[in-house]
Amino acid sequence: MGHLDVNTVSFSLPDGRPLLNDVSLRVGEGAKVALIGPNGTGKTTLARIIAGDLAAHEGAITRSGGLAVMRQFIGKVRDDSTVRDLLLTVAPPKIRAASAEIERAELAMMERDTERDQLDYAQALVDWGDAGGYEAETLWDVCSTSALGVAFEQAQWRKVTTLSGGEQKRLLLEALLRGTEEVLLLDEPDNYLDVPAKRWLEDQLIGSPKTVLFVSHDRELLHRVATRVATLEPGAAGSTLWVHPGRFATYQQARVERFARLEEMRRRWDEDHAKLKALVIMYRQKAAYNSDMATRLQAAETRLRRFVEVGPPEALPMQQNVTMRLQGGRTAKRAVICERLELGVGTAGIPSVAVAAAGKPVAPGALMKPFDLEIWYGERVAVLGSNGSGKSHFLRLLAAGGSDPEPEHRPVGDVVPTTVSHTGRARLGSRVRPGWFAQTHEHPSLMGRTLLEILHRGDEHRAGRPREEAARALDRYELARASEQTFELLSGGQQARFQILLLELSGATLLLLDEPTDNLDLDSAEALEEGLAAFDGTVVAVTHDRWFARGFDRFLVFGADGRVYEAPAPVWDEGRVTRPR
Repeated sequence: MGHLDVNTVSFSLPDGRPLLNDVSLRVGEGAKVALIGPNGTGKTTLARIIAGDLAAHEGAITRSGGLAVMRQFIGKVRDDSTVRDLLLTVAPPKIRAASAEIERAELAMMERDTERDQLDYAQALVDWGDAGGYEAETLWDVCSTSALGVAFEQAQWRKVTTLSGGEQKRLLLEALLRGTEEVLLLDEPDNYLDVPAKRWLEDQLIGSPKTVLFVSHDRELLHRVATRVATLEPGAAGSTLWVHPGRFATYQQARVERFARLEEMRRRWDEDHAKLKALVIMYRQKAAYNSDMATRLQAAETRLRRFVEVGPPEALPMQQNVTMRLQGGRTAKRAVICERLELGVGTAGIPSVAVAAAGKPVAPGALMKPFDLEIWYGERVAVLGSNGSGKSHFLRLLAAGGSDPEPEHRPVGDVVPTTVSHTGRARLGSRVRPGWFAQTHEHPSLMGRTLLEILHRGDEHRAGRPREEAARALDRYELARASEQTFELLSGGQQARFQILLLELSGATLLLLDEPTDNLDLDSAEALEEGLAAFDGTVVAVTHDRWFARGFDRFLVFGADGRVYEAPAPVWDEGRVTRPR
């Protein structure tokens, strides 16, 4: 068993602004503690400090037992790494070092193949065994079979980019939960997971003897798993930490009562402060013509000075107020039309229907069976199903304008979706301008640029804004304090909010949202719901958020049998699609 102690940690951003202020937290043996708070308050930064990726400017981290870390952007890996490389990222340091030595020795043999190189390679294999590498491969085989449905021997050289975000996440969660490290640090482990996988994660965490600190915005996971809830609360001097000692079911009421108590304490402090100041003024006036009052004046001034030195009670945390003004516009009645659409693996008042071809198996190289679909102007369609079933491919095809896009159907964002292999036809109605919220936050054109600069300069889809107007827009999204930060330095939630702001300013009439609430805090997710309710257009969203899905009209399900069908209510129990691998 292990434990984790965060002791009075403080951290400031490169521009000097304080981010964390005197943060302390203890995660006892076997505890499951949730770390929550508004986006941008420093949750991921604190996780990186605990993991050793960043050094705290003040304070220290202590722990007992080995530490294994799942970082926030697992699920968004888009480089040339393999499944083996991905599993090595959560392996113990000695196994990572032994693997790197094997790679070095193999490369030397390919280049020279001398006797010395052969001996080095043989020694690297011995060191791999001594480090526990073969035992790790046995564990990885179990994880790969469970998460991907194939043995590690078949999957190890597969590119991570061929896995969905959920498959990446599930694979590493299997490795972490089955591994030997006693302490787990999980930064948004539920992101990209479908609902069956979320339920699996909840059950695994509840039953695990490991000590776990996890960041999450999923209320169902928080409710079921967290034994305590730690909240980072923003303040002028940086975020402070408040710990609710109970479960999430009592969290909201405890928070309301705490705010009321802080308000009452501050009111009383202000009243006492005013009384002491008035007392000093009175004695000062009397002492001006009565020397006998000098002693009393001195005593009153001393009381006031000591009162001020002690200072006011804890300040009421700043409240988040995100306001989204998604506008849209009128389009043709039929916004999306799909005819015998069959998605392929890789890239290259009228009743609505969504019917899959009955009795036909999923063809090799196909994600799902052919289906027909009509989406009407103004509808809210939730796309549901297991990870890897092709939901994101479907959204990306629509984001590109369909099978043969007209100029008016060009996406309004700065990212041009990659080609989606498919047969059949998908097309958009007239005046439909797709706006795509990418699951992986892929925006290379935004890298290295500040938020204020991006809005001020504009692009081909949206006009540039005067700096004052741009600053007001950022303020509505609670991004004003981050206006001079570059896009890549934002937290996942801040990046998500900024993406939605760009959609708001770009004139999209069809919103294509791929897991939009994954990185949003609870307040921001509620603001998005309100913004979508007021949006004058059509919304198609891939989601595994059980709470978010309640606001939709239709539910398009990518089924485990390869059919794409419509359901009258959300369907969360579809398993992985069975197809040749």
